[in-house]
Amino acid sequence: MNDLALLSARAWPFEEAARVAERLRSTGKTEALFETGYGPSGLPHIGTFGEVARTTWVRRAFTAATGMPSRLLAFSDDMDGLRKVPDNVPNKALLTEYLGRPLTQVPDPFGTHESFGAHNNARLRAFLDEFGFEYEFASSTEYYRGGRFDAALLRMLEVHDRVRDAVRPTLGPDRRATYSPFLPIHPKTGVVMQVPVEEARPESGTIIWQDPETGERFETPVTGGHVKAQWKADWAMRWFALGVDYEMSGKDLIDSVKLSSAIVRILGGEPPVSYTYEHFLDSEGGKISKSRGNGLTVEDWLRYGPPESIAQFMFPSPKSAKRLHIKTIPRATDDWLANLDRLRNAADPTNPAWHIHNGGSTNLPGSPISFTMLLNLASVVNADEPDMLWGFIQRYLPGANAESEPTLARLVDHAVAYYRDVVAPEKSYRAATPAEADAFEVLARSLAEQEAALEALSPEDRARAIQDLVYDAGRREPFLTQGKDGRPGVSRGWFDALYQVLLGQPEGPRFGGFVALYGVGRTVALIRSRLQAPGPDTAGESAAA
Repeated sequence: MNDLALLSARAWPFEEAARVAERLRSTGKTEALFETGYGPSGLPHIGTFGEVARTTWVRRAFTAATGMPSRLLAFSDDMDGLRKVPDNVPNKALLTEYLGRPLTQVPDPFGTHESFGAHNNARLRAFLDEFGFEYEFASSTEYYRGGRFDAALLRMLEVHDRVRDAVRPTLGPDRRATYSPFLPIHPKTGVVMQVPVEEARPESGTIIWQDPETGERFETPVTGGHVKAQWKADWAMRWFALGVDYEMSGKDLIDSVKLSSAIVRILGGEPPVSYTYEHFLDSEGGKISKSRGNGLTVEDWLRYGPPESIAQFMFPSPKSAKRLHIKTIPRATDDWLANLDRLRNAADPTNPAWHIHNGGSTNLPGSPISFTMLLNLASVVNADEPDMLWGFIQRYLPGANAESEPTLARLVDHAVAYYRDVVAPEKSYRAATPAEADAFEVLARSLAEQEAALEALSPEDRARAIQDLVYDAGRREPFLTQGKDGRPGVSRGWFDALYQVLLGQPEGPRFGGFVALYGVGRTVALIRSRLQAPGPDTAGESAAA
């Protein structure tokens, strides 16, 4: 089945799918090949997730719109030479003597696989499998040695000088003088050699080169895994050999994409449709760096939020830089929940949840309580275990439990962890000003007078009625404003006071919803406790009362 009208949907995966569909119309292919590349000298990270997830969304959009088959190839450059010993591995001394050799010829310092490359490949596959990605794994070593690249390598040998001349202007003077697209594997040491090619011999399928240390000259076949292409040429050769139709990459590789595309054309092929995404920034807007430790790992995110929230964060505007830090998790989680609710009402292909949940096919229930609301509840009650939250939840939603509300149960666990590690260390209460104290007292009195009537309402109606009381209490100086319709309104300062004085944090959810969850009587006690003796300890005692 297909729906070509989807190609005009105003969502970036469908815009990309339309480009892939146009490419296949022009080439006559009947199956699309999507690719993601991976350098196995390190471990998979949140950027790896982003690239595979985004490529997957384009692939799904392509299939939904055209009905044509497609494949996603996760390609590991495991034939790269080991440039340096990583800091985060055991048995570092073991690796030192293998510097320069292909990663699949380096012993595994962890002692679990036949090589370091195999170990990291296994980590990559486990990582992708954890998120349920559909992909085919490809090893550079296996493709080179198995002859999958032989025809393309022989073609590159035929146009060796043209490829070399295309790359040279992008290199520094020293590297320019010695550059060749072919890196021979030393037949004696196994090292990936970066040496000048003295002679390219297309008629015999070989290159002539000299060992700079011994002066010995070698004639090496470019086929059968005896050479590896230098990475820019390797990328192009792979596109050409496999017929790749689509690949994403970060903005730092814009020039490499242009160069590799030019090399593909020299080889006689057409480069794939490419897409450039922006990199993430830290909380201050600076570049994320492993050495500075200012990034956020996948493990960190999954400790504090569900995997769907990572996907939600990744989905909007990949071409725009985004700040990636721990405090983005609550917003991303609630955005995902809102989109999941929208998806349940309408299978809208512009909805991020349509893409996150495999074209809208999900029976996953949403959550009757937002993640932000759970965090604020955890903050008030100083929750250090999920049961503390479930007591309030079951009062708010009688009969609710982990079995009947599985998504909510996941969020409760995440909320407790997030509160403990992120919110609690930064809680900072302040005292109410005299004007704020007057408004708080009005709110407390209104809630106390109407407690029985409010508690008799449904949770949704209760939250709305309480929110009206919150607004009424704030319609006084210094919070009084005039709305567009001329009626009195309430400034942001009133809500800032609610969060800062009562919750010890700069912001929070709709306060009416929080009171409905926490309890009217408990909120009255919390307000009066905070007015009498401001401080985090007193607030915690009041909450637990």
